[in-house]
Amino acid sequence: MDIEVTSTEQKTNRFISKLEAVGGSAGNQRLREALGWQESTYDSIKQQLIEEGRIIPGRGRGGSVALATTAYTANKKSATSLEVREAPVPYLKTKTRADSSSRDRATAIPAAKTLTPRNGVVKKSDLYSSIWASCDELRGGMDASQYKDYVLFMLFIKYISDKYGNSDDFAPPVVIPPGASFKDMVALKGKADIGDRINTQVIQKLIDANTKLARSDFPDFNDPNKLGEGAAMVERLGNLIAIFEKPELNFANNRADNDDLLGDAYEYLMRHFAQDSGKSKGQFYTPSEVSSVIAQVIGISHANTKASTTAYDPTCGSGSLLLKVAAEAGRQITLEGQEKDVTTAGLARMNMILHDFPSATILSGDTLVNPKFKDGEQLRAYDYVVANPPFSDKKWSTGLNPANDPYHRFAWGEPPAKQGDYAYLLHIIRSMKATTGKGAIILPHGVLFRGNAEAHIRRQLVRSGILKGIIGLPANLFYGTGIPACILVLDKENASARKGVFMIDASKGFIKDGPKNRLRAQDIHRIVDAFRRSADEPRYARMVPLDEIASEKNDYNLNLPRYIDSSEPEDLHDIDAHLNGGIPERDIGAFAADWQEMPALRQALFEAERPGYARLRQPMAEVRSVILAHPQFQQFRSKVETLFGKWQQAVMPLLTGIQPGDKPKALIAQVSETLLTTFHAAPLLDPYDIYQHLMDYWAETMQDDAYLIAADGWMALPRRIVETDKKGKTKDKGWTCDLLPKPYIVARYFADEQAELDAQQAELESIASQIAELEEEHGGEDGAFAGFDKINAAQVKDRLAEIGDDADSADERAVLKQWQQLSAREAALKKAVKTLDAELDRQAHDHYLTLSEAEVKTLVVKDKWLARLQADVQQELERISQTLAQRIRELAERYDTPLPKLEDDVVALSAKVEAHLKKMGAVWK
Repeated sequence: MDIEVTSTEQKTNRFISKLEAVGGSAGNQRLREALGWQESTYDSIKQQLIEEGRIIPGRGRGGSVALATTAYTANKKSATSLEVREAPVPYLKTKTRADSSSRDRATAIPAAKTLTPRNGVVKKSDLYSSIWASCDELRGGMDASQYKDYVLFMLFIKYISDKYGNSDDFAPPVVIPPGASFKDMVALKGKADIGDRINTQVIQKLIDANTKLARSDFPDFNDPNKLGEGAAMVERLGNLIAIFEKPELNFANNRADNDDLLGDAYEYLMRHFAQDSGKSKGQFYTPSEVSSVIAQVIGISHANTKASTTAYDPTCGSGSLLLKVAAEAGRQITLEGQEKDVTTAGLARMNMILHDFPSATILSGDTLVNPKFKDGEQLRAYDYVVANPPFSDKKWSTGLNPANDPYHRFAWGEPPAKQGDYAYLLHIIRSMKATTGKGAIILPHGVLFRGNAEAHIRRQLVRSGILKGIIGLPANLFYGTGIPACILVLDKENASARKGVFMIDASKGFIKDGPKNRLRAQDIHRIVDAFRRSADEPRYARMVPLDEIASEKNDYNLNLPRYIDSSEPEDLHDIDAHLNGGIPERDIGAFAADWQEMPALRQALFEAERPGYARLRQPMAEVRSVILAHPQFQQFRSKVETLFGKWQQAVMPLLTGIQPGDKPKALIAQVSETLLTTFHAAPLLDPYDIYQHLMDYWAETMQDDAYLIAADGWMALPRRIVETDKKGKTKDKGWTCDLLPKPYIVARYFADEQAELDAQQAELESIASQIAELEEEHGGEDGAFAGFDKINAAQVKDRLAEIGDDADSADERAVLKQWQQLSAREAALKKAVKTLDAELDRQAHDHYLTLSEAEVKTLVVKDKWLARLQADVQQELERISQTLAQRIRELAERYDTPLPKLEDDVVALSAKVEAHLKKMGAVWK
């Protein structure tokens, strides 16, 4: 049944409004379903809008339409029809005749009616830079723990205004009442009572219209202690609002919003706020990498969840851990969380809405003393429970009588009054469903081995079979503490039959990130893979039988070093080799994997010196060149390149097949898993290192590219870079193309022109160097340039005229004329370089307009993405050869001079010294 609309005009307006809301273009079926219309109603309104010129038909699968203001059609020889992502603009010429043709061609292309920076996407880099600018606006007056509330609220109000402000849904997730939108905040700029009116007219109306929002969720915009008084407050709030007015922060057009780009930005902010806040202020945020590990090891997935699946976090902070669990489920599930800090609970509620989980329930209060989620008088039981409670909470029992707990959480024992870790653990276990519940908790390492009351509870925990695994994390991951932590993975399913605890020591897998450590994508993947396989890995992971844990030696002590020796093997020196020479075969054999792959290479590098010892066949300096040139190393390289080619062939359809509306996160998940699987077959290389290269490049470049394509298709058109200063003056800074930067166009289509430019530039640099050397050589007191205030053409010319044909000044005249010649050549080269550069710039700019979609795909996927990744794989191959060669040289140098030779050298040198002394008449006694 059609949604009731009273007039054709209202229907056309609703059609346009919905099309704008999804980014300006959409497939017919998708748009018709969003409107809720019958096909006949949709077709008639669509045809009317096409005839009026307000929309145009597109080429989407099943047919599509687009707003006329965001598209143009250009008839080209290739007969390609392209939707415009960025309005093509005339090339801004330098004053040369060559630019006229460019101007004519550019103006021949019909430009879009609006010059929006991008249609349908908010770029990650734009979003991050804008929200950090808002941080700078506030940073001077307060610390991060305070100004974060204002910045996050601005992000929140802008998002909900863009997404839900014009919603005609029957029950939108967030209601924006009249007068409470971001536009209403913009209207308040410059008003003397702006802070008070934001509080009363915007925030209060939002609270009144949305039962899940509370006044404590939002900061006070009329606080003079934080925002300044009078005009200072007015200016600061006006500047803050202006930052979020930027056209690139139009979330209404962000078609990829369900892919959590905005949520990622929120997490990015939370990470940096936590880092800047320091001390205990960082407790509101669990690093997303740790949250990701927990979400994956508890076993939640799209296959085993449904809408009624429940997940709970009793100490949810800003909600990032709970949201990672929901993301792993891949669907809308029931989320519930409790947070003691009222302000942080407000952050969590906003975070849920920004991540498209507005139905989540976040309540405030102390979970241990006053749990809010109950069924009757008992704790509610959940499918999944996760938590990152405050470490070693010393006040956990304040207001609570553990011995008489109404929820029977402490049946295994009462945790120490000054160590609350096990109190939270026991609360989680009680909150898990009796036979199927799963959970995980982050705790300090002390819970694994501390004695007394905790030892008794730990014994009960192990015996129950609920403890499925322990993951030891690196130190200094968390904000507010540098101590190492661990994840305890809990599972009540088949607990009675569990025969062991799977332990992982992941303490060495991290990267330094400013003052903190951080898990990389490869570290997360390695942990999760190991946990899912539950197979032993030397020095990393092990399934430890319950009998071993309960043995007299261990007595339920779970400290990981008792069960996994993750220490690096010592580099032991060989005394015999130091005494008698030779490289120990034991040390050479440490590269067993290399020799297994390249057995003949070992024979090419070493020959036997005596039993158990070898020597190099060639000088140490030639070791790496021998490795690189060896046929078996070439075969190894070829194997790896073949694997890369196999992966490239497998993912090419995925990469070139990105369509508007696709989800980039789903794409990278599939592409990266394929890469990891492929390189598990690679000899010598660590597949996780290759995987990390891809994930680094994804974060650096590919992610933005994929979001652009998912928003607007394979559009690669240049746009002007216009900067606006504080006075509102604009300055053109040239042009750029986000998806396909100029160097890729030049490399493929204008290589000869670039080579000519490079040659001229190289000669120019050489001439400049010669001039500098000449000036330095003859710049002394008696030099040709001694009397010059500044060396330039005018002064040189005047000096030559002054000395004329004076025979005594012949040398000076020669230097000055040489300078003149070099300077003239330099000027000519500068002019030539400038002309060539301008012409190349024009040619590259104009070439974008001739590109077909197939050419854009080739340039982006092959020349940009895959070429970079292929170079990264080559880098790993280089590292293999460098590591082997460096270790061989190190061993050769270590044992190059045995003790007898040292003694002989000492004797020879002593005799030489005595001979010299004797000649000088001195006697050494």
